Amino acid sequence: MSATRVQLISPRTLRLLSPGRSALFLPGGGGPHRGGGVPGFRSLIFPSLSSSFSSPGRALSSLSTTRRGLPKTKMSDNGTMTRGKVLTIDNMNPTVKKVEYAVRGPIVQRAVELEKELSEGRKKPFAEVIKANIGDAQAMGQQPITFFRQVLALCSYPELLSDSTFPEDAKSRACRILNSCGGNSMGAYSASQGIGSVRQDVARYIERRDGGVPCEPDNIYLTTGASDGIVTMLKLLVCGEGATRTGVMISIPQYPLYSAALAELSAVQINYYLNEEKCWSLDIGELQRALDEARLHCNPRALCIINPGNPTGQVQSRECIEDVIRFAAKERLFLMADEVYQDNVYAEGCQFHSFKKVLFEMGPEYSETVELASFHSTSKCYMGECGFRGGYMEIINMDDDVKDQLTKLLSVRLCSPVPGQALMDLVVNPPQPGEPSYERFIKERTATLSALAEKARLTEQVLNTVEGIRCNPVQGAMYSFPRITIPEKAIQEAKKLGQQPDMFYCMKMLEETGICLVPGSGFGQREGTYHFRMTILPPTDKLKILLNNVKEFHQRFTQQYS
Repeated sequence: MSATRVQLISPRTLRLLSPGRSALFLPGGGGPHRGGGVPGFRSLIFPSLSSSFSSPGRALSSLSTTRRGLPKTKMSDNGTMTRGKVLTIDNMNPTVKKVEYAVRGPIVQRAVELEKELSEGRKKPFAEVIKANIGDAQAMGQQPITFFRQVLALCSYPELLSDSTFPEDAKSRACRILNSCGGNSMGAYSASQGIGSVRQDVARYIERRDGGVPCEPDNIYLTTGASDGIVTMLKLLVCGEGATRTGVMISIPQYPLYSAALAELSAVQINYYLNEEKCWSLDIGELQRALDEARLHCNPRALCIINPGNPTGQVQSRECIEDVIRFAAKERLFLMADEVYQDNVYAEGCQFHSFKKVLFEMGPEYSETVELASFHSTSKCYMGECGFRGGYMEIINMDDDVKDQLTKLLSVRLCSPVPGQALMDLVVNPPQPGEPSYERFIKERTATLSALAEKARLTEQVLNTVEGIRCNPVQGAMYSFPRITIPEKAIQEAKKLGQQPDMFYCMKMLEETGICLVPGSGFGQREGTYHFRMTILPPTDKLKILLNNVKEFHQRFTQQYS
């Protein structure tokens, strides 16, 4: 008991303690009261500290507010003391501050402000804001697939199963999904890896897609969109410090999810550049250059591929995919294949090849050794069901102990949204020939993909008529990523404002036309080049107007800053 003793302090003693020399009070009659004693207070006195100071109360008061874990106080405008915030920009997680996500960055925030100003009746040189910055299909007017929504409606409200307006195959599918849910309700949690029957359907879909290459349901993980799976895999991969810190190879231009996740995880981003002069193709020599340079300061462990490409819209050839697999095998890299646009292939002569299929067709030398995670989603393709956040990832050749850790990590978030899992099941197991909903499903699916293909061609053609804009063919996905020429005067003006030149360009376009695009600097680009990303999703009539407005703006901008 010599180290710590409890001492009762009288009200008189409390009054004698000057401000800033208070003892540590415990409950028993209220808190400390400046300028007067309150009976019932008890204090803890620490002799080991008090011996170092002239009075016991100085033991704690000598510590700074920050060290005591208390928010700082500050003087307000009216002269009163206010308590500072516990969490501030200075003491928050520093890795979060490094995260950037251009798709919803400052230019999009300004677009939202403009929408509000328009709704308040403020005059603008445009009637509406067109958000061509993001691949949100249904927000742009794309209609959902009827069968998908019918089944989801039945699953959400099973009383509709007695409604004769719903086709029998939709009812049958809804019953199968509900029977796989806890309590026969889509509102119940599922297993962390996902509903078993849905994972089985995903596995059968992959087998059909890949020409019979086997797929084990136990290798399927249902995720909250593809993004959830990608970030989860990066969490597993990142380790080490300094020169041993994990490096991850990502394409430039890239989808900002990757750079944002790597920043948050404090991993090393290794840039490899796609070849714009060859329709954004991937060159193995460029991969080797990036890898060799990175090994001087980090430990490269993973290679990420987006195919079809976002934001660049290219579709990788089979030969290219084989080269990438050989490269990953030789350099002992974990492959991550982002394949969420696998149904969005438009250009003649282009075809989607899954990394898994090519891997297995290359033989046991690769199929039994190369570690691969591939990702798909309900958000893109012909579905466009972004808000349901459905997706899956398949893992190949993963170490069993790591697989256990993956399952554990996913269990922390309990499960992905069950309505998204149900939708994923419908995507991989749609109506079949002979079923009541088949013809309508095929008609809607074909119409959506055909319209996207036409709009991809239209976008390329119109943009290439503009002097100072060059657009590669949009072979797949949902975006064009044209290169733009920005006059030197505009570049200097942007620097004065602390902006990237293409951010300056896109912000001016937004203010003058209401068109919201994402500057190429948000995706990465070669030094001295400038781009923007524009979705091809708006309805054809609106897309034509949009493209014409872009054309006219670029001409005005060039003339203004020449």
